Amino acid sequence: MIELNEKYVVAADGKPSAVVLDIRTYRRLLRHVEDMEDALELDEAVRSAHSFRPYAEIRAELKKDGLL
Repeated sequence: MIELNEKYVVAADGKPSAVVLDIRTYRRLLRHVEDMEDALELDEAVRSAHSFRPYAEIRAELKKDGLL
């Protein structure tokens, strides 16, 4: 769990209007969100895939085509 230590900016009406995070915490939070998005995309790819090819087969093809 990321410890945020957030600070709030309060509007004239007394309601919170923004959150301030130190840059290190912001970057950690952003990395965490990106990792979660990647995991969700992977889950969707696995659910929607019709078939898979072995890694060794794909690697050999890439080497043959000069892409690896």
